[in-house]
Amino acid sequence: MRRFEEVFAGLNNAILDMGGMVAQSVHRAVVALVERDAEKADRVMLDEIGIDDCDIRIDAMAASLIALEQPVAGDMRLIVAAIKISTDLERMGDLAVNIAKRGLSLMAQPELHPAIVLTGLAGLVDSMVLSSLDAFIRRDANVAHGVLASNDAVDSLRAEIQQQAVQMMKSDPDSIERALDHLVAARSLERIGDHARNIAEGVIYLVQGIDVRHRPPILSRAIDTEPRAQASG
Repeated sequence: MRRFEEVFAGLNNAILDMGGMVAQSVHRAVVALVERDAEKADRVMLDEIGIDDCDIRIDAMAASLIALEQPVAGDMRLIVAAIKISTDLERMGDLAVNIAKRGLSLMAQPELHPAIVLTGLAGLVDSMVLSSLDAFIRRDANVAHGVLASNDAVDSLRAEIQQQAVQMMKSDPDSIERALDHLVAARSLERIGDHARNIAEGVIYLVQGIDVRHRPPILSRAIDTEPRAQASG
């Protein structure tokens, strides 16, 4: 039993370590893009190595727990959630690299006028990433539901950026390459938000044993009340 508790705690800590690395990498990628900081972009490339190592370590720990320790239902939920969360974190790290590469491409070109501003989208996505990890640390389903509710705003901001970029490319053919770099960066940010949402869904599953995937946030909250009502009856 002692060995199981040690490996189980190690799995939880590995998720926290990986989450911290990914959150930092996403932030660096955004700063590299917005502030045209090549040093931070290069650092994001190096971050990916550590993130991938964490992903492999978490998979190995989860497999060991399942194969050797026969975890009970509550513990099994953490193991399943950990596998899913580490996958989302690894993909977020890949997307941070995509953003950093777009930043490096834009640094080699003149700035756009008028500028395509990504700071609003980046700030919201950054907040979703941190909140999803905070929800996992605190095992807080309410915080996780808040992450789900932010997803529509991310989609809306990305759509606005796409519209601006398309209009710019139509009116100024010389801007096409730079506008496309902004579009790729915006799409990568949106996808990071999607993975933060996935992590939040994993936290809700971990804490409440409820699968809220493919459901709108309002319906997810409604479903959340049903098991409690049945249990009290």
